[in-house]
Amino acid sequence: MIRKIQHIGVAVRKLDDAIPFYRDVLGLEFAGIEEVAEQKIRAAVFRVGESAIEVIESTSPDGPVGKFIEKNGEGIHHVCFQVEDAAAALAHAKEKGVRLIDETPRTGVHGMRIGFLHPKSTFGVLTEFAQEEDEHA
Repeated sequence: MIRKIQHIGVAVRKLDDAIPFYRDVLGLEFAGIEEVAEQKIRAAVFRVGESAIEVIESTSPDGPVGKFIEKNGEGIHHVCFQVEDAAAALAHAKEKGVRLIDETPRTGVHGMRIGFLHPKSTFGVLTEFAQEEDEHA
């Protein structure tokens, strides 16, 4: 069901401060910035082999990332696994007793279909399933 680690999400206060570190210091391939209004975020994506680092800033203090930073500070926000079918992966997790944040997939960065598992059911790690747009669209 899980194909690979799709990305690791890192919450930051300001993308403009974080981008030079990932691009210039670490030398990662910068794939651009995308805003996802529904999630109240802007994300800078950096390619790392077959996976990515998604550096995210909140566009609103009341957004999920804004609240995360207020409570926890900057740092790793979530781990995302690429799956063939996000709806099926969410249903499977729910069937196994995992508490979901998303009952059905929604649209994420790069048009992926995404869904989150609640960290209270995943040993404190916000976990995301992502289905790339060309799979089971």
